[in-house]
Amino acid sequence: DAEMLEGPDPELAATMGFSGFGKKARTFDLEAMFEQTRRTAVERSRKVLEARERDKEEKAEKEFRNPCVDSSASASSAIGAGSKLTQRETACSESEDSSDEEVTGSAVQSQTYARGPAEDTDDDEDDEFIGPPLPPGFKDSDGNNDNDDTEEEDYNPVKKIPDSHEITLQHGTKTVSALGLDPSGARLITGGYDYDVKFWDFAGMDASLQAFRSLQPCECHQIKSLQYSSTGDVILVVSGNSQAKVLDRDGFPVMECIKGDQYIVDMTNTKGHTAMLNSGCWHPKIKEEFLTCSNDGTVRTWDLNSEKKHKSIFKPRSVQGKRVIPTTCTYSRDGKLIAAGCQDGSIQIWDRNMNVHTKFHCRQAHAPGTDTSCLTFSYDGTVLASRGGDDTLKIWDIRQFKKPLNSAERLPSFFPMTDCCFSPDDKILVTGTSVKKGGGSGKLFFFSRETFQKLYEIEVTDASVVRCLWHPKLNQIMVGTGNGLAKVYYDPVKSQRGAKLCVVKTKRKERQAETLTQDYIITPHALPMFREPRQRSTRKQLEKDRLDPMKSHKPEPPVAGPGRGGRVGTHGGTLSSYIVKNIALDKTDDSNPREAILRHAKEAEENPYWVAPAYAKTQPKTVFAEVEPEDDETDKPEWKKRKI
Repeated sequence: DAEMLEGPDPELAATMGFSGFGKKARTFDLEAMFEQTRRTAVERSRKVLEARERDKEEKAEKEFRNPCVDSSASASSAIGAGSKLTQRETACSESEDSSDEEVTGSAVQSQTYARGPAEDTDDDEDDEFIGPPLPPGFKDSDGNNDNDDTEEEDYNPVKKIPDSHEITLQHGTKTVSALGLDPSGARLITGGYDYDVKFWDFAGMDASLQAFRSLQPCECHQIKSLQYSSTGDVILVVSGNSQAKVLDRDGFPVMECIKGDQYIVDMTNTKGHTAMLNSGCWHPKIKEEFLTCSNDGTVRTWDLNSEKKHKSIFKPRSVQGKRVIPTTCTYSRDGKLIAAGCQDGSIQIWDRNMNVHTKFHCRQAHAPGTDTSCLTFSYDGTVLASRGGDDTLKIWDIRQFKKPLNSAERLPSFFPMTDCCFSPDDKILVTGTSVKKGGGSGKLFFFSRETFQKLYEIEVTDASVVRCLWHPKLNQIMVGTGNGLAKVYYDPVKSQRGAKLCVVKTKRKERQAETLTQDYIITPHALPMFREPRQRSTRKQLEKDRLDPMKSHKPEPPVAGPGRGGRVGTHGGTLSSYIVKNIALDKTDDSNPREAILRHAKEAEENPYWVAPAYAKTQPKTVFAEVEPEDDETDKPEWKKRKI
């Protein structure tokens, strides 16, 4: 047995599931196997003992030993471990009957554990294989299916795209222009044109999919780029202003880059950017270094520990030697090269340590005057992919930088940050497309890296697909769209953690305040009039208490009118406040006081209320002055005329 278990052949290992993850291991019911083994051993030993008893009667002691050796040898040859078994049988055959029975049982047990395929065909088809080691010729149906699936996946890369399930995170209503996922895949950050940065924790979220934090790190500037550092402890925030910010994992500021002097012509002499930022990223190896590019025509590297001045500066130049604006920038996978896509259609690559002249240069990578929205290096570091504002996606070998290896066209892009990225196995290239409002669905396209044939497409939503990110550890695809959604595509089998953690958690029910329910006191011997009604259920009692204004502490509604129940009305209780209110309401024109008084004269005469009733008998008749018409002064002498 030991010899058989020492070195299983590769086919056996593949069947048992040791050769790779995701294979189904063969399951064994140990109790049933041991029981069957025990029964078989007892049955075989009984038959052998009966045969030996018969032989003892017929032949002598000498003739009896030879068949026993022959039978043990035949058994050992069927097993394939002859030497050990033959020695044990020979040694035991010379002993008494009791030990003989025990050895026969063990021999038969060994024989049962190591049945060959030939012996199996003689037995019933329903009999299961007993014991862990399977025969070399045996092929399990499950194992075959798994191997076929693996081969099919290797041959057909579409099978590796995790898109069977999706979740939607509602960032806001405006474009999600930035996505970032920490290296472990535990937290997602989204930024948008609404100036917000939202934090999503997959392990902490439930099925309601709510962000646990939202902040505006750059006041009223659109977020251009978000990225976690290689260690995942800080976040680079690139927005529409000229100063990049670094936040910690919880969104608290760590550093803000300095703003340069915009009146200095030579950008080398300024300490920071002087115009709007376009993009930025972290160094893949050095955790304190990051890169930014700006409309001031420079690409600058920064050190996290020195915010007062940039570390180094790179100035892209056109064919004529004039300044051009870099719209995107990135590091190579090893961090030794810095690449920038510029508005004149060129892609310029520098050695990180030599900032004067470019190491690689392609003048007409994309159409001049368009914004190259993304540059990304493949995981093996030999290939560069570029997403152009001229609706193309191109792939380059930087050692032969004159013309692209492959190119895909008619991929509309309306945003200066439309993404492209490689799959974790480096065989697929992914990008999104933009659509106008009401112009169909934004799609995510998957291209083969080798042939650039379109392998697959996903209709994401009825808005543009701006950002895309395929995380290598989670094997999940994050997508940012033009209508404020962040979608996560995953496969329950192929993907790890991430969105799988939160979709299985049920939504937390919002419970009303427990203080509304009072403890129920059981008084079995109390009179019925003093006995509390028995509570049927907590929920019903909560609903009943909610309707009771006293138990639920319902606030009193505002007073309408002059006031009641000892509460002062909305205009106050004093006479002055009442008069002020009425003065404000009175719209009559009191510019002529005589007319204002005489307006009420008729009503006062007909219906006297205040003073007149007390003096009704003694009140003299009111006499009002008669208004005389102005005499014509033409007849008067000069000295009587009124002087003006």
